[in-house]
Amino acid sequence: MNKLQMIAKGVAPVLAALLMTACAAPEFKQPAVEVPAAFKESQTPSAADVAVPVKTAADGSTWKQAQAAEAQPRGEWWLAFNDPALNELIAEATRANANLSVAAARVKQARAIAGVAEADRIPQVGVNAGAQRQRQSATSLGLPQGTDVAPGKLFSANLTASYEVDLFGRVSSNVSAARSDAASIEATYRSVLLSVQADVAQTYFRLRATDAELETLQRTVQTREEDVKVNQRRFDLGDIGEFDLSRSKTELATTRSEFIGLQRQRVTTEHALAVLLGKPAASYTAGVTPLLDTALLPVIPAGLPSSLLERRPDIAAAQRTMEASNARIGVARSAMFPALTLSASGGGSSADTVAEVFKWSSRSWVLGALMSMPIIDGGRNKNNILRSEAALEESVGTYRQSVLVAFAEVEDNLAGLRILAGQTAQMEAALVSARRSADLAQKLYTAGRSSYIDLLDAQRNLAAVERTAVQLRGTRAVTTVALIRALGGGWDSANGAATTPAAPAVAQQ
Repeated sequence: MNKLQMIAKGVAPVLAALLMTACAAPEFKQPAVEVPAAFKESQTPSAADVAVPVKTAADGSTWKQAQAAEAQPRGEWWLAFNDPALNELIAEATRANANLSVAAARVKQARAIAGVAEADRIPQVGVNAGAQRQRQSATSLGLPQGTDVAPGKLFSANLTASYEVDLFGRVSSNVSAARSDAASIEATYRSVLLSVQADVAQTYFRLRATDAELETLQRTVQTREEDVKVNQRRFDLGDIGEFDLSRSKTELATTRSEFIGLQRQRVTTEHALAVLLGKPAASYTAGVTPLLDTALLPVIPAGLPSSLLERRPDIAAAQRTMEASNARIGVARSAMFPALTLSASGGGSSADTVAEVFKWSSRSWVLGALMSMPIIDGGRNKNNILRSEAALEESVGTYRQSVLVAFAEVEDNLAGLRILAGQTAQMEAALVSARRSADLAQKLYTAGRSSYIDLLDAQRNLAAVERTAVQLRGTRAVTTVALIRALGGGWDSANGAATTPAAPAVAQQ
């Protein structure tokens, strides 16, 4: 062995390793995301804040690297509201919502595409059989022109096989990208599922809050009607002038108008709920169930901020998209290197009968290997690599934005619940005072010691406070659901609560 052969023998493995490294997908590195030690709005409020009890989150002294949580058991978070009607509505929407059906179909498509990519890992085997009859020209057979050539027939049957040797990782990178795409779409399905279920719960509570507000307005209408009756009687007796009677009639008509306007809002909310349930608006009617008390709303602990990255399905989808983009860099790189395809074919052919095809004497076979590699492509492959690298940069940016939005949504809703609790406490105190003021004003007016304007002001104030209190109930319920959605459909299992809802069987096939 001469020196040149020795050098070639030593360099060949190193060169092969370098080529393999050059075209393989780069190692995926999780983007650095700043994760706070604890949610700011979950801390105990200072003395300057409204004195409302707020559940403090976990100590937050340490945080761990977030990991995708697709395999975690999924809980039914809405059961925490202890509302059978809500449970039934969410179950119905999960079965029939149109957007959810679309998302489930996309999951099936993505899984099928991943299966197509997986097929390249194994040899492709096929069979072909055929029969033909033909007449060749005398010239093509080397015979004199005008020679009569009889037509012939040919029967054949062959078994073929081909296999691409994954020299530079094209197949494995493509499979990895397809799997990550499928995982991303499955996470998107869970995000749609969570959105549908949360939308149903929020729409349901808005409807109940509207029913409670209508009930409050109905009582106000009854009060106004009683005022009109009393003032009409007193006017007929000459105790009061027409001014008080006219004012009472005006207030009655105004309140009735507000009541009718609120009915329009209820109808619109009812129609929105019907769409979420996958039903025509014309065929769905929701029962009247006023939201009378929010004291039983579940208390949602925020947990550690890092766990949010594991629970949120939209963040999981962004994570998988990054992984798919990273794998496609390997696919693009492999296109610049040789591709080796092995092929084989064996069978038989006969010009006589079909039976002759399967005789040993009619056998034929072919073995082959084809290596192809681009030489001049006008920069196509280089630009494909640049495009795939830019796609990874885009997916990283999308992931980081998803994380920031997720943290902001949790903080928004934690702050919302804290502030709403303070508002509710103050409004309850105002409601007690307003009812006392209205009662005193009524007694003073009946005794003739105050004007109707004073009574009217007290009644207006009471009606406004009652409506505001009812609206706050609805807002607190809706915000509680919004916090659950922002937390990814649940909270830490250590706190005895549920995690993100599971996908129905249709997406698991």
